[in-house]
Amino acid sequence: MKTRVLFLCLALIFSGTQVFAQLSKAEKKEWKRKAKEFKKNPASLKTLTEDKQVADNTVTTQSTEITGLKSTVSDKNAKIAELEDQLARLRSELTAVKTELAQLKAAPVVNPMDFSKGVVFKVQVGAFKNKDLAKYFDNNPNFGGEAKDGGPQQITIGIFRDYWEADTFKKYMRDMGVKDAWIVPYRDGQRVEIKDVLEGVVADKAVEKK
Repeated sequence: MKTRVLFLCLALIFSGTQVFAQLSKAEKKEWKRKAKEFKKNPASLKTLTEDKQVADNTVTTQSTEITGLKSTVSDKNAKIAELEDQLARLRSELTAVKTELAQLKAAPVVNPMDFSKGVVFKVQVGAFKNKDLAKYFDNNPNFGGEAKDGGPQQITIGIFRDYWEADTFKKYMRDMGVKDAWIVPYRDGQRVEIKDVLEGVVADKAVEKK
């Protein structure tokens, strides 16, 4: 038993001739002294060996734990980066919404009853030479008229953004006995020919059918 312990001691101390060769004379002398002590007290060497094994096992366990912790930290860092990207996108979207909202607030309020812009349709119910109804026009946007070059005053009833609503109203007027009722279009407050806006009317109707 003592021979085996001594052999183990010598193996631990003198293993690796290259390493031992790098020791100084003082270090070699010190280790030789320790080898003699271990020879006299093999139990001490056994304890030292067992302590080293325990330390090695602890180092191995902690190294494994450290590797696991590094992996966990890496995963969490990746998740944090992903969340930061999402936050950046949300902030960008929020900025865009705020900008759009500011533009909407700054935009002038459009009166839905303001038919002076865009294309509208009225139903003409008659033309009169000796009747001037202009004094009634300002008080009722659905009642109007105009006269060109001293001609008869053309009277219109109703005002519509949709041509087909105007067409339905025209048919009601005819059913009520106004046989000359017909549709007249206006663009930006100026009377225009029906052919100038008919293309847009037909296109809108085709879209509705789809």
